[in-house]
Amino acid sequence: MSDAELDPLAAPGAVPPAPPAPPAYRPFDGAPPPVDAGARDPRAAILSVRDEVGKVVVGQDGTLSGLVAALLARGHVLLEGVPGVAKTLIVKALAAALDLDVKRVQFTPDLMPSDVTGQLILDGGVGGGGGFRFRPGPVFTNVLLADEINRTPPKTQAALLESMEERQVTLEGRAHPLPDPFIVIATQNPIEYEGTYPLPEAQLDRFLFKLAVGYPSAAQEQEVLARHDRGLDPHDTAAAGIRPVASAADVAAARAQIQDIRVEPQVLAYIVELARATRTAPAVTLGVSPRGAAMVLHAAKAWAWLAGRPFVTPDEVKAVVKPCLRHRLQLRPELELEGATVDGVLDSVLAATRVPR
Repeated sequence: MSDAELDPLAAPGAVPPAPPAPPAYRPFDGAPPPVDAGARDPRAAILSVRDEVGKVVVGQDGTLSGLVAALLARGHVLLEGVPGVAKTLIVKALAAALDLDVKRVQFTPDLMPSDVTGQLILDGGVGGGGGFRFRPGPVFTNVLLADEINRTPPKTQAALLESMEERQVTLEGRAHPLPDPFIVIATQNPIEYEGTYPLPEAQLDRFLFKLAVGYPSAAQEQEVLARHDRGLDPHDTAAAGIRPVASAADVAAARAQIQDIRVEPQVLAYIVELARATRTAPAVTLGVSPRGAAMVLHAAKAWAWLAGRPFVTPDEVKAVVKPCLRHRLQLRPELELEGATVDGVLDSVLAATRVPR
């Protein structure tokens, strides 16, 4: 079975075929189906985003599927990949296709928390007695691109915790709500460690997905070069022809429909079994928390909705387990030195856990 068949956006209409053994699961690879651009039901509107983003991004369909699912599940995403694989571009293109406001913050060692959340400033007013007013920071947006988040100290990283969890910023005892929808998409480079500040476990746990952004295939890379040769400016999404094909209203309507997706007790029990199995795995020093299990549930419901199903099956659970849990586990250091990986542990957990019928 090809990777595309594992993605609910990869085949229109019918329920996808039964998946293979768990080690083969690579859920965010594949391309969404073509949809009628004139259709205005939420699912058709959301799926049409693929074609718009494809005008400037080649070979990252899996990453795009993960970002869309996270937005629908009210989650945040950590993108990990080397420079130059279109991490920033895909975020900007996604926001343009959804007609959402996007702000980019380059995280650096001297970035202060107030540079992200905002601050009180003296407002002189007409007579010079205006007092203080709140000046919102870049976090007040729909899509916040936190570029190289591991290059800023923990104090500034922690400034995002309240925003990610409670969708607000509190300053001087007053809460300032963030726009809706709101999603943090953070990037980090997996090969550079000098001068970086690894994200603490408490913050990693706030991300719904950790997605690995890889290299395109040879054919896809050639298409990238061909587009550049034809004059494509990847920094100008409007000139590239990207137009809004969905909106915040479509996202809200989709979320309401996802809330109604059914989850049978045996599927809930399956999620719990998977989470508990990570806590007793011999290679793991830190297993999945109950919050992690809840994240799997929300992601599976969004994945089922994208696939056109009114209920969650074990297939959706299996599809989202790795991106949902890979950043929530800690391996024993000696096993990491021997080449063990978190994804390998999750493959073993999936293979050893009985699948409900």
